[in-house]
Amino acid sequence: MFNMEEHHPGVPEEVWSVVRVTIDRPGCTSCESCWTLCPDVFEEDPNDGLSSITEQYRVDGNPAEGEVPDDLADCVLEAADACPVAVIIVEE
Repeated sequence: MFNMEEHHPGVPEEVWSVVRVTIDRPGCTSCESCWTLCPDVFEEDPNDGLSSITEQYRVDGNPAEGEVPDDLADCVLEAADACPVAVIIVEE
């Protein structure tokens, strides 16, 4: 799971900001747009070819749920907007 302290050392915990990302994986068509636009957060799962959250940002190891630092929010939003089947949900 993503460790905010490693990503933003010295920044007080109360000012950390994360973006929650959820992928409706069964609806994914493996179009590649999300992992092409935002490879830090999204990747192709080698087991089923569907989009998944990269290991470092997964919540409890779940490939469909992630928490990413605020500095990746634009990237995540761009990927969600580009998804042709709208299976990427972003909560800021």
